[in-house]
Amino acid sequence: MRRGQGERGSAAPFAVGAIGLLLFLGAALGVVGAIFVAHRTAQSAADLAALAGADALQVSEDACAAAAAIAGRNGATLESCEIAGEDVTVTVRVEGPHWLGQPGDPVAEARAGPTGSP
Repeated sequence: MRRGQGERGSAAPFAVGAIGLLLFLGAALGVVGAIFVAHRTAQSAADLAALAGADALQVSEDACAAAAAIAGRNGATLESCEIAGEDVTVTVRVEGPHWLGQPGDPVAEARAGPTGSP
């Protein structure tokens, strides 16, 4: 028997294993990317909702209604809205991916109000 004849055809199982590993890594990176995007969307919606609420409060309008409207326009749901003096604190929820057993949706909180003295 010549050297290497016992390994004949071993490239096919190796190629199948390597392709499977690459597919698994690609899927895992896709899940992580989707979770990251959902969290960034939630934080952006919370920031904008808090700013809209603080702006509405300054002109004597309903701060929580303004925050809810802006959160909705940014793909989020307003979970809570609290007014403390001239500050508005909001919590929003964005529907996120539920892959690999992730139990909940991304939630973000933000606070906005007038700045102190210069």
